[in-house]
Amino acid sequence: MPKTEHWQWYVEQFSPTELHHHAIEETYFSGDTPFQHVAVVRSSTFGKMLILDGDTQSAEADERIYHETLVHPALAAVRERSEVLILGGGEGATLREALRCPDVKRCTMVDIDGSVVELARRYLPEWSDGSFDDSRARVIIDDALAFLDRDDGRYGAILSDLTEPREDSPSNPLFRDEVFRQIKDHLCEGGVYALQASTAGVHHMALHAKMARSLRPHYRYVRSFYTHVPAFDADWAFIACSDAVDVAALSEHAIAMYVGTLRGENYFYDAETHRRLFSLPLYLRRELAKEGDVF
Repeated sequence: MPKTEHWQWYVEQFSPTELHHHAIEETYFSGDTPFQHVAVVRSSTFGKMLILDGDTQSAEADERIYHETLVHPALAAVRERSEVLILGGGEGATLREALRCPDVKRCTMVDIDGSVVELARRYLPEWSDGSFDDSRARVIIDDALAFLDRDDGRYGAILSDLTEPREDSPSNPLFRDEVFRQIKDHLCEGGVYALQASTAGVHHMALHAKMARSLRPHYRYVRSFYTHVPAFDADWAFIACSDAVDVAALSEHAIAMYVGTLRGENYFYDAETHRRLFSLPLYLRRELAKEGDVF
């Protein structure tokens, strides 16, 4: 085993007082696009990793945990799955998971950064697993706001795989009431809007709670769920929103029926996992119940 000083390190800063270190064996790409800094590296622990503006987006060893969690609770909950919309998701793994469902006739993916899509095609082909070239995929390089303004489509599920809406993030303008209304207008009756929604750890849950509070005026059901993603070194949170269906209350039978239709085998998500995803610890339930800031 090489000594520590012989490694190169990728250091991710979670806060002014918290750093996470990854030993790096190889850097495939590191550079700037018009929108963000992008790095594709191979770490000793998690294999290949995609990093945007210094934050880990996904890693070879566990990306299926994140992507199955984002996609499948929403698709399991809706009856109309023929049209699915993905906002963001440049590495193609969210698209891959949606297209595993044979009911999906077309999946539209809108990402602002075409360079990330091309880098993922070149260095991370396992993430998309051919989905970019699937005849059902419609990949659009554009700003999500501009797309929503001109698009007249309706979707059974809308999946947001955008970066967190921090003040310095290109996703921040998408987190306001006007955009929430636009997204809802693009849902079919009975549809579900699911999004990645920051961290749920006891020391980093304020942003997630703020996101959930901001969405509650727009939907009857706004349900938080989370799981640990090892490469993030964090409990990562998601939100499922709908006026018609409480995603947290899906029956085991409904989930099993849905999972049984998917092409290939799941790595992480099934009915038992679904129950655990939506079983929130008391501290998080208390935080979500508080009144507080909204976007």
